[in-house]
Amino acid sequence: MEARLYPTPGNPPPEHVSCGFFTGVGGVQLRYGIFRTGPHVAAKGTVVLVHGRNECLEKYFETIRDLNAMGLWVASYDHRGQGASGRLLPDQRRGHVRRFADYEKDLQTFLTEIVLPDTRLPFFLVAHSTGALIALSAAPNLASRIERMALTAPFLGLSGQGLPSSLVKIVAGTACWLGLGSKPLTRERPSGPFDTNLVTTDQRRYERNVSIYKAHPELSLGPPSARWLAESFRTMDRVNRQEHLTKIIVPTLVIAPTGDRLVPYERQEALARKFRACQLVPVAGSGHEVFQERDRFRAQALAAIAAFMPGGDPDDFSIGDGY
Repeated sequence: MEARLYPTPGNPPPEHVSCGFFTGVGGVQLRYGIFRTGPHVAAKGTVVLVHGRNECLEKYFETIRDLNAMGLWVASYDHRGQGASGRLLPDQRRGHVRRFADYEKDLQTFLTEIVLPDTRLPFFLVAHSTGALIALSAAPNLASRIERMALTAPFLGLSGQGLPSSLVKIVAGTACWLGLGSKPLTRERPSGPFDTNLVTTDQRRYERNVSIYKAHPELSLGPPSARWLAESFRTMDRVNRQEHLTKIIVPTLVIAPTGDRLVPYERQEALARKFRACQLVPVAGSGHEVFQERDRFRAQALAAIAAFMPGGDPDDFSIGDGY
């Protein structure tokens, strides 16, 4: 199978890109892309971009172009079980993972087999939501490879589900104990109108992302399995412990949207208080998906990243069209 990108109207891919597959845990084929700066932009390093749940390379085309404009190459991949990477269950729309550690091993493999030989030093990491939880979990072992990390809305808690997260955690754990870990806890619902979404206040970008999955449903994902939830909650508990955070020496920026309706802002703030290598940057009013938000919110996140990554300059780029 040949790796490819899936452009849609209004969402063209960046120009200087190469795609492929690498082999993750258990032989799962994971699609990746390397997005290079143009010939007239000096390369200042490479950002390893780690997505959230139910995301794919296509959703980040705009953000990749912004990072390229800063002089940063971008190396990214679709997680196992989503996007154009290999699915893990016969029902290919079900979000699933056997062990959360599989995500971390995939990241390490990507760094070793793709990023190290094929991209430009130094290496930075930008991760969103579930990707940020993966990064936090793997971070004690990343110091020899990653110079700095920027994490947006790290998946440290869960809200907006109609049930308390503590109850979701118990139900997911019980389902796994009963041998029902591959089953979802909720029914799949189609993407609703913009007014009902929980992730962004930007209607244009929301509809753009919905259109990606309408045009290419094979990239989309349904509800998570009980195992996925149980593994995620277990990892949240672990990364929030002081003994884990003390082991992280990679300088880290946590970009925390205060209007997040999926991950409570308070959880992100609490993490920053215990995490000595961390600096918290609140984005007042932004929804969960900062990179899919209105320009005024995206600009804050991108300027923070540009200022934080060595060699970057927040004045070197501009975004937006008045949004």
